[in-house]
Amino acid sequence: MKSQDAVGGAPPLAGRKEWIGLVVLALPTLLISVDVSVLYLALPHLSAELGASSVQQLWIMDIYGFMLSGLLVTMGTLGDRIGRRKLLLIGASAFCLASVAAAYSRTPEMLIASRAALGMAGATLMPSTLALISNMFQVPRQRSLAIAVWLNCFLLGMVVAPLLGGLLLQHFWWGAAFLMGVPVMGVLLVAAPLLLPEYKDPAGGRVELTSVVLSLAAILPTVYGLKQLARYGWHPLPAAVLLGGLALGVVFVRRQGRLAHPLLDPRLFANRAFSATLVIMLFMAICSGGMALLVPMYFQLVAGLSPLDAGLRMVPQMVGMMASSLLGPFIIRRMRPGFIMAAGLMLSSLGYAVMTQADSVGGGMLLVVGTVVAAIGFAPMAVLGTDLVVGSAPPEKAGSAASASETANELGFALGVALMGSLGTFIYRKRMDTVVMPDIPMEVADRVRESLIGTAAVVPSLPPLLQASLLGAARESFTVGLNTAAAIGAGVFLALSVLAAVTLRNVRPGHHTGDG
Repeated sequence: MKSQDAVGGAPPLAGRKEWIGLVVLALPTLLISVDVSVLYLALPHLSAELGASSVQQLWIMDIYGFMLSGLLVTMGTLGDRIGRRKLLLIGASAFCLASVAAAYSRTPEMLIASRAALGMAGATLMPSTLALISNMFQVPRQRSLAIAVWLNCFLLGMVVAPLLGGLLLQHFWWGAAFLMGVPVMGVLLVAAPLLLPEYKDPAGGRVELTSVVLSLAAILPTVYGLKQLARYGWHPLPAAVLLGGLALGVVFVRRQGRLAHPLLDPRLFANRAFSATLVIMLFMAICSGGMALLVPMYFQLVAGLSPLDAGLRMVPQMVGMMASSLLGPFIIRRMRPGFIMAAGLMLSSLGYAVMTQADSVGGGMLLVVGTVVAAIGFAPMAVLGTDLVVGSAPPEKAGSAASASETANELGFALGVALMGSLGTFIYRKRMDTVVMPDIPMEVADRVRESLIGTAAVVPSLPPLLQASLLGAARESFTVGLNTAAAIGAGVFLALSVLAAVTLRNVRPGHHTGDG
């Protein structure tokens, strides 16, 4: 960072070293997006080879997000205490090892465990990179642009990953998809000590282990309870687990208010812009996480596309999101953030409404159009929301604020996969229960009723006329579930648009840190 401040004690401008360092900070972001995107394409292949049930498939998808969201608060504060660069390097090393373990998994249980380890390692990466950006780019307009570049590297990974992943899945086994990020982390491990500054809070104190345990004991049971209730409906045990998690969350929050060095400073939430933005980011991630699971499955299992062709259908939305997110830092200089976010969220609602009209025959183009419109809408929200959250915290609390932002994103995305995936499964099974399956072995009928992936696996052994009938019914049932999830998303985005317009109306351009 340049040493000379501007006249009047203004924060220093970032120089060449900071901008080069930003490229290094983008590497773990690129890796995580590659890992997530490729897994969606690989899911049908690894599920068939490992024999994963529909429940195991959802755990493979969302255990990463659950572990990551459960540990983000801890890791963000740990970075403030021991050093953000040090934690970044530790996490990068662990991520490489867990990726190799995932690639060579031989059972669904081993893959779930490897994904859990990836989530624990990933929890160290995002808060560290975002907090270091806050330290390196202290001028608001530079920080907004840096966050936009950082986010676009995430999106670039989501553009490149389906293409590379599709090629890998066509020519190699599914485990190769998990190895794509290992060379990227190797570059980070070499370059970070040379280009990134170290920063930690000199008065941060030690990480309080009781608070760490309480945070995990609050988040994981809450997520598990929601997941089980969404999948199986009302049952006393998951309801009790959910209530227990929420109760421990209250205990955690009250404890943080009494500590001199809290794991998550409750005073951050006194800022209205901080709190409202986190709520918007959480529900936006829930909706986008659910559709990120369902749309690629539609392309492969309903439209019958190869992984590469399915990946190509996902590129336009990422390109639209990249272009839209880069406009955010420039528009924010002239318009209020609340207005930009409200308009973008309303556009996303329109995109999800388009997706409700897709059917099981020829609906792929409507999904492409809908996802592009939705992505263009919520891209500025992702940049401006992250900037509002991180910019509202003092430098020594940047790790804690960054972890709150990433917790909202990751927990929301994981909840979206669990809730929307469970909703899609519920609708699929309810509709398939009404389909008559004469002269079909019981075990085959059970696979057909369980999931579309199961149907695709067993129908080749059936007579041709029966194959067409069952596949048509299964594809139609899956598509109805996707339409329902899109309709819910359209309503949520519309409500978030109103929330942004009301709660952020007084936040002025270039003044991200106050209540307005």
